[in-house]
Amino acid sequence: MNGLAAYTAVQEQDSDALVIQHAPLVKRIAYHLMNKLPPNVQADDLIQAGMIGLLEASRNYDPSQGASFETYAGIRIRGSMLDEIRRSDWTPRSVHRKARMVAEAMREIENEQGRDARDVEVADALGMSLDEYHKILQDASGCRIFSLEDLQAVGELPQERTDGTIQGPFEGMQRDAFKGALADAIAGLPERERLVIALYYEEELNLREIGQILGVSESRVCQIHSQATLRLRSRLSEWLADDDR
Repeated sequence: MNGLAAYTAVQEQDSDALVIQHAPLVKRIAYHLMNKLPPNVQADDLIQAGMIGLLEASRNYDPSQGASFETYAGIRIRGSMLDEIRRSDWTPRSVHRKARMVAEAMREIENEQGRDARDVEVADALGMSLDEYHKILQDASGCRIFSLEDLQAVGELPQERTDGTIQGPFEGMQRDAFKGALADAIAGLPERERLVIALYYEEELNLREIGQILGVSESRVCQIHSQATLRLRSRLSEWLADDDR
């Protein structure tokens, strides 16, 4: 065996060992994501996608970059799972379209009134009843993973690289600027919406647990969460790419 072949064999052995050692990480990330996804998303699909991400991470990992393999692999695994969810989008185009209409109506009302748009005002602006508006919020709640940490991963915002390449200084500044804008937008949410966002993303409670804290139904928490994310979308419109799905 020549030197190159021997080196390649050692590299493959190291890669296989990393995959075997960190396979449980894939399941852990998959089931963590499952807590925030509709029931029709299958854990096996996420795990399969995550294993692909882990395999890619084992082949591309460079310890000289400073990050531990687990940290690097976690980013690649999560990114692969989110890519799979995006490819398998289960939501009709009409739901995405209506969600964009709500966000646009919110933005127009808030720009005109200088305060948070109320449910009834958004419904009136869209020419629908309050029940119809709440139905849109309910439907929209599952149409997008809208997480404070996942926004860039689903392709809506400047992305944190998960392919092993290094961000340029301009990309880094963009990301820092977006984080500041997002923090300001969250701080400006109505109190109940801000609380739901904090409990869901920071405390990692599920909708049922949040409903118990607020004394409302799980479906109402779902509506509040959806309205908060659409309000954030409306206030961060300059950062968000158009989505015609």
